[in-house]
Amino acid sequence: MTDDVKKSRPEFRNIHVLENLPNYRLPLAGFVSILHRISGFLIFLLLPFILCVLDMSLRSAETFDSIKEMVSPWYVKLVILALSWAYLHHFCAGVRHLFMDVHFGLDKNTARHTSLAVFVISLPLAALVGLKLFGVF
Repeated sequence: MTDDVKKSRPEFRNIHVLENLPNYRLPLAGFVSILHRISGFLIFLLLPFILCVLDMSLRSAETFDSIKEMVSPWYVKLVILALSWAYLHHFCAGVRHLFMDVHFGLDKNTARHTSLAVFVISLPLAALVGLKLFGVF
């Protein structure tokens, strides 16, 4: 009797994981979660650099001017913009996770709306930081 039960159950194997992975559609909440982890890693990775630059800029007016000169190239501004986006996204997604901790937004429809809200809030704020950083206003 146990042989019949073992034979009638389907067998699942992860043999074709790499073939099916590009076709898998991750929900928007999954993208927010992955980007939340990436932005947290970027913030953690660049935090010593940020603190060093802050320390140097507060020492004197001459070091502040040297930091200002160091930050003037466009590629450094892109790094600052990426770090600003990481902070803004991480903050917005963190607020979303705090709401989820109090059991708000756990159903599929609300999770989709709150993950969309993270993008709707963080991306325009990052664009405003980029516009200010590159001297548009």
